[in-house]
Amino acid sequence: MPIQRKAYLLIALLLSFSLIQQAHAGHIRKRKIKKLFKHSQILGNHFTGFALYDLDNQKMIYELSDDKYYTPASNTKLFTFYTCLKMLGDSIPALKYVVHNDSLIFWGTGDPSFLHSDLKGINGYTFLKNSHKKLFFATGNYTGQFYGSGWAWDDYNDYYQTEINALPLLDNTAILYADKNDSLRIRPAYLKSYLKCDTTYRPSNFRVKRDFLSNTLIYPFMPLPKNYRQEIPWKTSTALTLALLQDTLKLPVTEVHLPLPADAKTIYNTNTDTVYKHMLQPSDNFIAEQLLLVCSTTRFKTLNADSVISYSKTHFLNDLPDAPQWVDGSGLSRYNLFTPRSIVFLLCRILDEVKNEELLHSLMPAGGVTGTIKKAYKTDNGQPFVWAKTGSLSNNYNQSGYLVTKKGKRLAFSFMNNNFAGPVAQVRDEMVRIITFIHDNN
Repeated sequence: MPIQRKAYLLIALLLSFSLIQQAHAGHIRKRKIKKLFKHSQILGNHFTGFALYDLDNQKMIYELSDDKYYTPASNTKLFTFYTCLKMLGDSIPALKYVVHNDSLIFWGTGDPSFLHSDLKGINGYTFLKNSHKKLFFATGNYTGQFYGSGWAWDDYNDYYQTEINALPLLDNTAILYADKNDSLRIRPAYLKSYLKCDTTYRPSNFRVKRDFLSNTLIYPFMPLPKNYRQEIPWKTSTALTLALLQDTLKLPVTEVHLPLPADAKTIYNTNTDTVYKHMLQPSDNFIAEQLLLVCSTTRFKTLNADSVISYSKTHFLNDLPDAPQWVDGSGLSRYNLFTPRSIVFLLCRILDEVKNEELLHSLMPAGGVTGTIKKAYKTDNGQPFVWAKTGSLSNNYNQSGYLVTKKGKRLAFSFMNNNFAGPVAQVRDEMVRIITFIHDNN
């Protein structure tokens, strides 16, 4: 064979090899991901759904039972988040109000930031405090229940199941703690009269328990542990809202029954991005549920989460691959059912709506850095590579969000695990192993 022809063949082979290498570098290898799931000793014992989507090439990379419905738990908050992005502006409405002569009549909007312990929405409070008017709280505009559909009633004493109402104050939650003298204290202090020692109440360790139907709080006759702290949702009522408003404002507030007029004005509280961050990173159920009511106040005269969900499904989510069964804002209900491919579709919509990937990542839990996956992932030289919303109920654990690989590929994924009998840590660690492999090897 002539030397010149050999040279041409060698060059052709090298070029062909280079193109193959470039092709491998530019595409996620589906076969290797399939093997991870096939040979997993953890994921084969329960229902697993997975969808991995290439954001740059706009195509699905790998699917495993992604058209099946799963209980999403707090992945539901992604639907609430998107609905808020479509319906709210840059600030949360705190109050609706009208002024008649020497009277100021106001309506709640469901604003979760109103005197919130972290969000500290004080514009509504300051407006009422400095109005120099007689204050009238108009009730009856919230038409839902204090719990969402399908919530577990026996979780009423736990911090994550706060009641829903039109005008939440101070997180709708009592904070019990040991002061520097190891004495039991409660915030807000107004609730102190509800706190009782009960010698017949004998839990295995010190724990305060609220009566299901009232705000009576009992504690056992036993030593108070150092650094004790417990958060207990209180039983909401118009009477308690009025009492807490008056106690905080140091002004009289009277209840009235009036429909919201069309010419009512609005006072705004906290920046919406700040509120979204506090919902998504620690997975705050209270904020998620109340935000649906805030959305409601922008469109309807009454506060009703079902109306907002129906509106969102009709106007914003009518082209999802699979119609969502969506019943609450937080994901506490097991009636919620979504498919992984619909969640991936939603994640693409969220990214399009925010239009700023860096901002979106800053709102989400970041692996190894913030939120509910802070301890789940390791960073890549100090930088997170996964930003995902977790969702957990007993026997269920999910993650859905965004992933950037070592080679810079931008991906969206939904990884859902339902009905496992083993420890959640085992399932979570296996999910982390697979997501980390995808990052490291692509």
